[in-house]
Amino acid sequence: MSEAVVRKWDGDAVEDAAGQPMPDEPGLSARKKSARIKRLTITDFRSYDRAEISFDGRPVAISGANGAGKTNILEAISLIGPGRGVRGARLDELPRIGGAGGWAVSARVDDGEDERRFGVGVAASKPTRRVCRLDDSDATGPGAFAAHLRFLWLTPAQDRLFMEGAGERRRFLDRMTLAHDPEHGRRATAYEQAMRQRQRLLEEGGRDDGWLSAVEQQMASAGAEIAYARRAMTDRLKAADVTGQASVFPTADIALEGELETALDVSALASVTTEFAEKLRACRRRDMEAGRALSGPHKSDLNVVHREKGRPARLCSTGEQKALLIGLVLANARALAQCEEGAPLILLLDEIAAHLDPDRRAALFAILDELGFQAFMTGTDKSLFEAWGNRAQHFDVQSGAVLETTLT
Repeated sequence: MSEAVVRKWDGDAVEDAAGQPMPDEPGLSARKKSARIKRLTITDFRSYDRAEISFDGRPVAISGANGAGKTNILEAISLIGPGRGVRGARLDELPRIGGAGGWAVSARVDDGEDERRFGVGVAASKPTRRVCRLDDSDATGPGAFAAHLRFLWLTPAQDRLFMEGAGERRRFLDRMTLAHDPEHGRRATAYEQAMRQRQRLLEEGGRDDGWLSAVEQQMASAGAEIAYARRAMTDRLKAADVTGQASVFPTADIALEGELETALDVSALASVTTEFAEKLRACRRRDMEAGRALSGPHKSDLNVVHREKGRPARLCSTGEQKALLIGLVLANARALAQCEEGAPLILLLDEIAAHLDPDRRAALFAILDELGFQAFMTGTDKSLFEAWGNRAQHFDVQSGAVLETTLT
């Protein structure tokens, strides 16, 4: 693998490979303010025996045929964070076939002031136990990395977001919310645990009314907070809409559909919490017979409408749906850029140029450059990224080999 640096930045100086000063470019000063993965090492992970990739701070474009291993690189990066990564895979699904059974991913990250080392992996002897390292110390889990890095991603699996059930849209919105509010994940876990415990108590006859009421109160409290955080997230998306200045992307009108979200339009959080707890108590028999809770934020949906056409996203063309989806992700990135608090953001955009015409690709790249976050993009053809020119670093992936080339 070539590690030649086409363009690099270090402190305030921007230099070419020979160390000579180069003119500054739009977005570069902003990029220096956020974290940059400078080196990624992948061992026995998916299709990679071992890969060491150096990044120079520019956006990263990765091209290669289907199945070459492009998405595996994004997945490796995404595991340096909470959750199961861009594919949602189990830990024991990640080792390389024919490898020793374990896998490891490590990254060196420069935040402009210091360099940190992040590591995650599993041992062959314990394939379902994730081990995390921060610098030279053990970390309690990938959640410990959240104070240092945040991720937003877009993958081909999300292209059918508007065609799938409400659950997929809730997860999409919750992941975007989590980038702003790390506590959102804790609330979601608490809600799920309380909901399962309530159902178990109902199936056992609900004889201990005090215990059941306490569990319902926990469920109501976490559920109302989830709905409140989702409403705040949709407000951020509306305020940070990126489509106005780049009209090649359609404008999306978004709204939340759910009992608690609607109640929060007219009532305070405390009142909604109390009312939800009372409803859970009143609906015990109904929920016991149904085998699940029929009310709560786990039933909510995110509605998206193509404003110019007045058409629900699910009825739009494939290209329009892709453009609407990209617009939502970019709006969230802009909302994060406008917020001075929180960890730096890294964007992972798998097959991002698919279904986009040249004008939309150029507009997308201009917005990413203006936002200034480090972005990793994949596509099947190098030509999809030519509009970047020397503003992006390019890698070609072939049969597990990662080679750096130029886009111009």
